[in-house]
Amino acid sequence: MRDFRPAVAGLLTVGLLTTSLAGCGTAVPGPVADAPTSTQPDPAAGQSAPESAQPDQRPGRSAPTRRLDVGTRTLDLNRGDRPLPVTVWYPVGGDGPYPVVLFSHGLGGKPADYRTVLSEWAAAGFVVAAPTYPFTSQGGSGGNALDVLNQPADASHVLDELLALDGRDGDEFAGRLDVENVAAAGHSAGGITTVGLFTAARDDRLDAGVVLAGSALGVGTAFSGAAAPQLFIHGELDEVVSYASGKAAYDRVPWPKAMLSLPDGDHGQSLLRPGNPAYDVVLGTSTDFLRWTLYGDDAARQRLADDPPAGVAVFDDQL
Repeated sequence: MRDFRPAVAGLLTVGLLTTSLAGCGTAVPGPVADAPTSTQPDPAAGQSAPESAQPDQRPGRSAPTRRLDVGTRTLDLNRGDRPLPVTVWYPVGGDGPYPVVLFSHGLGGKPADYRTVLSEWAAAGFVVAAPTYPFTSQGGSGGNALDVLNQPADASHVLDELLALDGRDGDEFAGRLDVENVAAAGHSAGGITTVGLFTAARDDRLDAGVVLAGSALGVGTAFSGAAAPQLFIHGELDEVVSYASGKAAYDRVPWPKAMLSLPDGDHGQSLLRPGNPAYDVVLGTSTDFLRWTLYGDDAARQRLADDPPAGVAVFDDQL
């Protein structure tokens, strides 16, 4: 098992990480009922930044123009002695193959906490895979916050196993996964995991990242590899992972990037719970960002350029 602690030695102490992430999962909404799947809605300082570019759109590929039905599947995976059960939300029917999004939960959380958002991404045309991490999930062994530093390797392993299913005869995902268009996303400790996939444990398969209420704590800001657009979303009243720490990580991103700031946003409820004024903005912005980066959807890019509702959010667009 690869251990990433040596790569970040000197950046982190157990006490610092534990203090910063204590209660990370408590502000995340608990399990909610699955949304009906048949509803049809309207469709770095000190670093030189490479030129911004429209993400490549594969020949003949276009983003779905209607909401798709959503199915779920569980994959029973392990990385050595680390159990990694994965919940997958995926589009049912449609024309596929579909881009892949790897989602990482927060400390003390679990994939089901995020099912509302993740199922909406799936309905928009993405296969969303969410592992349950062994030492940071609800009910996980030990509640070890420091183990967040090992999660980028877990996430990459999950991608290895998931993407391999595209070429496995007889598997329901065979020919259904767009293995050339892949993103990582995560909330809180999962946001740190996501940043780590572009820094200390760069996974070169990733084309984009979405960091919800996360920071670079422990994984650093040595962004490397090919340019991969990043979207940061953070509440300015976040009581768990400070807005300043998220903004500091965002400022260091040398690639096309954007940050959605929520003036009245906290750590989880305002980002992830339907009914909160910010929820629709967070869902719409993140979905359009994924449609643009993974499908090359010009209309989605144009929507990103529109100003969000005054008083709800501020969008810094450097894409």
